Amino acid sequence: MYKKHNKRLSNGISRRDFLRLTGFGFASAMVPLKVNTHLARISDNPIAALARRQGGNVLRVAFEAPVVLDPHNQSTDSEVALTNAVYDYLVDVSPSSEILPRLARSWEVSEDGLQYRFSLAEGVKFHDGSDLTAEDVIWTFDRLRDPEQSGASDLLGVIDTISADDDLTVVFSLSQPNPDFLYNVSDNRALILKANTEDPTNLIGTGPFKVDDFVAEDRAVLSRNEDYFIPDEPVMEGLTFVYFGDINASVNALQDGDVDMVLRMPTPVFLALEQSGDFTTVDVPTNGYNNIRLRQDRGFGAEEGVWEAFKLAVDRQELFELISFGFGALGKDSPVGPLYSQYYDETLELPARDVESARELLANAGYPDGIDIELYVPNSGDRPDLAVALRSQLEEAGIRVDVKVREENIYYSDAENNWLDADFGITGWGSRPTPQQFLELSLKTDAIWNESHYSNETVDQLIETAGTSLVEEERVEAYKELQRILLESGPLIIPYFFPQFGAINPSVEGVDVHPFPGRTNFRTASRSE
Repeated sequence: MYKKHNKRLSNGISRRDFLRLTGFGFASAMVPLKVNTHLARISDNPIAALARRQGGNVLRVAFEAPVVLDPHNQSTDSEVALTNAVYDYLVDVSPSSEILPRLARSWEVSEDGLQYRFSLAEGVKFHDGSDLTAEDVIWTFDRLRDPEQSGASDLLGVIDTISADDDLTVVFSLSQPNPDFLYNVSDNRALILKANTEDPTNLIGTGPFKVDDFVAEDRAVLSRNEDYFIPDEPVMEGLTFVYFGDINASVNALQDGDVDMVLRMPTPVFLALEQSGDFTTVDVPTNGYNNIRLRQDRGFGAEEGVWEAFKLAVDRQELFELISFGFGALGKDSPVGPLYSQYYDETLELPARDVESARELLANAGYPDGIDIELYVPNSGDRPDLAVALRSQLEEAGIRVDVKVREENIYYSDAENNWLDADFGITGWGSRPTPQQFLELSLKTDAIWNESHYSNETVDQLIETAGTSLVEEERVEAYKELQRILLESGPLIIPYFFPQFGAINPSVEGVDVHPFPGRTNFRTASRSE
């Protein structure tokens, strides 16, 4: 199940001793954290000093630089965080996966589950002064469900028509029931744009903050929207996202007092910040996971027995304990994890690691001397460490891995060997409130984010049943059968579900870190005297 602290491996040795004995060399094991952070904040750098003086009533959050500014095609935490501050969702999702009002202050669902009627808040204005109406919502969702314009179309294909009863009432009619529909209209990309927007990257929304300045690769400076429709929000006068190229720079900026908050970090970094006592630290259980996958449509993944050899060569328990320190939960090669308690099958047991059988499968596939392959991984969180540990395990089975670490914003872009293109890769999937979103986006045949290029008719049918049935018992049965198939023969290796780590300046209050960091609500943040 989901665990928080387990800083020693199951055989009793510490992670440090394990690294020494096994010879693993992890990048995060050598993060140059400063010993005395109070002294470190005394800086002769005039630019840094100015940044600290300006931080009084401005919240400063460290992230990696965003690349995609079109809200309907974004994916990374930094992109979602920026647009979540500038735009609004129709409905929101709390850190505990509760549906909350946002632009829609109330809604009604028909008995047959085919019609959703949303009542919009009154007096909502875009940052250019124009009024929000139902037409803006209709235009937004028409764009979102167009596969030529947005990757969210896979989640919204069930929409038949969208209409307006009046300027503040929107009606969605569905072609079939969808018990997760409210979660789908709150997808990270489902931010409401002004109707007929010609440039969807213009960062003009109805949200709690307005963009004063945006410098790519450097920072986004936002100020409070004084006309925001939710009373008394946002609390702080400004919000600044400061962009860094790696976690070391972000943490150093936190220690120097140049930023107030760092979200997402390797476990050793989090432990060091926690043990320093200088920051408010949080670790939030999530449904997020690191996915190891080999494309099934070409190369080694298309050859019989090769991917099975990969799965047999991996010790998921060891990866969980070594990389995650036991924070989070052990994975079983399915996105349906233990936090989805009503759907999770805790009776499934991981297959034993079998290096000899893996070697035999490779030999039968025509590779008696093993194979050489490149593994692409983003430079965020524990993923580079995971790649190094995975390389060591696979090498024992004759799978020789060359790890290629890429900047996260490049890995999730359209660049060559990106997360959807590379033959062999590790992808961080941020937490979602329902398992159906993972399945629809990543495992259904031809899904837009099906990075493994997997296709299985039985899996497709089970995903369809789980996503449309209004009989809960049928959904439970479908999810459990999916877990069994994916563990036995699916295209993913999911060694663990990671927690979400954060470190915050103790003067900052009112921030409830979200399992998907980009969805963290900064509107209620305040600073104590």
